[in-house]
Amino acid sequence: SLQAKMPPCDFVPEKYQSYTYDHMLEIRKRNVAPTLLMVYKKPLLLHQGHMQWLFDYEGRRYLDLFAGIATVSVGHCHPKVTAAAQAQLARLWHTSSIYMHPPIQEYAEKLASLLPDPLKVVFLTNSGSEANDLAVFLARLYTRNFDIICFRGAYHGGSPYMLGVTSVGYYKHGVANGFGCATTMLPDVFRGPWGGSHCRDSPVQTVRKCSCSEGVCHAKDQYIEQFKETLNTSVPKTIAGFIVEPIQGVNGTVQYPKGFLKEAFQLVRERGGLCISDEVQTGFARTGSHFWGFQSHDVLPDIVTMAKGIGNGFPMAAVVTTKEIASALAQNLHINTFGGNAVACVVGAAVLDAIEEDGLQQNSEEVGTYMLLELAKLREKFEIVGDVRGKGLMIGIEMVTNKGSRHPLPDEEISQIWEDCKDMGILLGRGGLFRQTFRIKPPMCITRKDVDFAVEVFRTALERHVERAAAK
Repeated sequence: SLQAKMPPCDFVPEKYQSYTYDHMLEIRKRNVAPTLLMVYKKPLLLHQGHMQWLFDYEGRRYLDLFAGIATVSVGHCHPKVTAAAQAQLARLWHTSSIYMHPPIQEYAEKLASLLPDPLKVVFLTNSGSEANDLAVFLARLYTRNFDIICFRGAYHGGSPYMLGVTSVGYYKHGVANGFGCATTMLPDVFRGPWGGSHCRDSPVQTVRKCSCSEGVCHAKDQYIEQFKETLNTSVPKTIAGFIVEPIQGVNGTVQYPKGFLKEAFQLVRERGGLCISDEVQTGFARTGSHFWGFQSHDVLPDIVTMAKGIGNGFPMAAVVTTKEIASALAQNLHINTFGGNAVACVVGAAVLDAIEEDGLQQNSEEVGTYMLLELAKLREKFEIVGDVRGKGLMIGIEMVTNKGSRHPLPDEEISQIWEDCKDMGILLGRGGLFRQTFRIKPPMCITRKDVDFAVEVFRTALERHVERAAAK
């Protein structure tokens, strides 16, 4: 049985006053596109949020460890962000970018100040798919080349243009796409052919062993050979670029060997290509050690894309690049009606303030590292916990039938663990090609006490799984 109690919270949600649960479900089935899938056997009907907590229509409280798919960065309804949005809503909503209004300049300056030179020019958009679309478009325009390289297992969005570089099978649709997109082997040191005990930039390494000496990584060298193979076989001698997540998100927090991206970026640039860092999930201090994911790989991208945590749940995104690359788009017209919207810019600026004032980068590093090390203890105890990985508050727990085979745990078994966690008050995400990895990307305001509760809930759910397996 569950030993830990949910940490206290003095916030009281309002009384729920909308339709009944069954009526909501009915409308969902009738009027909401079926592709917007819901999770859990009995889908949640959430009514209010406060920092790391969510409340359902019956007032039940949940610790949110998935943050609306890694999006609520500073906390649900963060008072500072909410107040800034409310003030702007009463002042000016929308002019489009053809006129100046203070928020767009203020925000562009503030955001650009957080990126190294020469990444100082900002395009504002509404979603990560839009941002990545624009980044790939820019790379092709600027280089006058066409081919883009991406990793298998990558997720860069669901727009028709992005489906070429999104390499997760269940997001693909049976229509022509991906012209000029070459996928290359994912340097996954847990599931891939190579991997050892020092490969990744994480407090927790894989269970795989290697005999690499200090400063040598056999796995990295082998994966670089595969990258070269792609360059030598699948693309012309000049390319448009390489788009990459510093840590893969949808694929289950997959990390590459240290030093891999640095070498890969060099190979891409030798062929005239631009390097695009997709910071949609890794950006805005989530990885703890740095504000941007690319910084921990010691690389400088040509284009950086960002969304999700940029607005704490407000729909906004951005592409940041150099003046030179940005000018490629200025040869003809390009407009985004809502990009740089006054309310969005005010929200974005308030999120940046909250990250700094609340010390969220340090919190991500400290609380995230604590959580990773606590979860690693569960990996030692349970055979089905194959890998614990990540950095800061971007964590993956890969579930397997056993550590020797690394074979994904069957979906129905993972689903039951997931349901048990939800019933005990913890919301987790899922990811990976077989949805075999639990994804933990909470609002960055969570505390050690929250982690203790979450780890205890997860341990209890794993023990229940062991009991069910034994009873079969």
